[in-house]
Amino acid sequence: MMPNASADPLSLRLDEKLTPLSGAHFEWYIYRVHDRLRRQSEKAYEPEILSIGPYHRGKGHLRMMEEHKLQYLRLLLKRTEETSVDRYVVAMRKLRKRAQGCYADSINLSEEEFVEMMLLDGCFVIEYLRKFSMTMLRDTHDLLFKMDWILHSIWRDLMLFENQLPFFILVHLFNMTKIPDPRDNIIDLLIRYCYCVREQYFCSMSPSPERFLKISYRISPDGVKHFLGLVHTITSSLFANLMSNRNRRNEEKRWDYINCATELYEAGIRFKKAKHTPLFDIKFANGTIYIPEFAVEEKTDTIFRNLIAHEEHLQDAGPKCITDYLTFLCCLINSAKDVGLLRRCGILNNMLGDDKAVSAVFSKASTCVFVSRGGFCYYEVFSDINAYCKCRQNIWTAKLRRDYFNGPWKIISFLGVVLLLLLSFAQTMLSGLAYFCQN
Repeated sequence: MMPNASADPLSLRLDEKLTPLSGAHFEWYIYRVHDRLRRQSEKAYEPEILSIGPYHRGKGHLRMMEEHKLQYLRLLLKRTEETSVDRYVVAMRKLRKRAQGCYADSINLSEEEFVEMMLLDGCFVIEYLRKFSMTMLRDTHDLLFKMDWILHSIWRDLMLFENQLPFFILVHLFNMTKIPDPRDNIIDLLIRYCYCVREQYFCSMSPSPERFLKISYRISPDGVKHFLGLVHTITSSLFANLMSNRNRRNEEKRWDYINCATELYEAGIRFKKAKHTPLFDIKFANGTIYIPEFAVEEKTDTIFRNLIAHEEHLQDAGPKCITDYLTFLCCLINSAKDVGLLRRCGILNNMLGDDKAVSAVFSKASTCVFVSRGGFCYYEVFSDINAYCKCRQNIWTAKLRRDYFNGPWKIISFLGVVLLLLLSFAQTMLSGLAYFCQN
């Protein structure tokens, strides 16, 4: 249709913008982090050594890993006894438009560059996962498996909200390069990789990766959006049983935040480490909060922030377990004293060394939490704790315990005072009886 030469210039400009837009519907699920979150901690969303996807491609400090991507592709061709990448390029060209439609923000790559990015990044991720679990596939000169810090940095970068590739790209390349090994399942490989590299992160959830692998049988690769989304699904699924037992009517009820750990302790509440339970399964019973052990280390803030960024963009209105869990921890930890208390109870594993540093992590992280629309996961726990703290009998008992029974010498002093009072009372009674008998 020819444009009307006499049309309004604004109409022409808008028609020009609308023309390239097709009627096809794409589901966006790979976004850039919103400025509201990025301003709080920009480094938490930036890759350290590895770029996956188009958003960070080409940055100077990430070029080292581009050489490793090429090496991994070369070794893949050698393993599959192929001399050209033509088969893979053709496959990626067919998926290009679908993949581009997954990214919500503009991509500064040409069609050729985007196809190259999909191929290099996708082959690197699937081959890296294979080499991690199946050591016979590793090249003897592969530096990525010779230095632990690189393994941890790669895991961190794969968990970044912006650093993602559509999962169907990984699945397609995985199926094109499948090997005859029962372990060669993309979901299982990813679970084993995450568990082994970040054992401290998963240690409270399960004593072994077998519990996670049981969950993998219920996960279809077709329903997975990207690497981070799969980790979130596996993590939150361990919370499913607790959520299924939660009273859904609580979603509309008002709830109040709880005090910090030190103040709760002074109010008579005790803390104990919960054993062999999922990380998010926090319970309150008989004046005691049972919390599974969790670790705080250098990358804790980054992992929390990116998982929460993912939860903010989930389309469903269900509970956001990571956000609610961090809300609980931010309420509990306000100072180094709170960190020390939880550490002495065996609940918090401080890998930063300094209690103040741990407190600072949660102080900064508190700025990125929000109350989920699907109802707060710890409504009942918070309500029971606050009700316990408001009971006068519990306050008096706690004050008595804190003031008179928090040390052996105070106990002896208290008993001495009680004995002195009893003797004084007895002496008064005897004097009174003697007086009455004499009269």
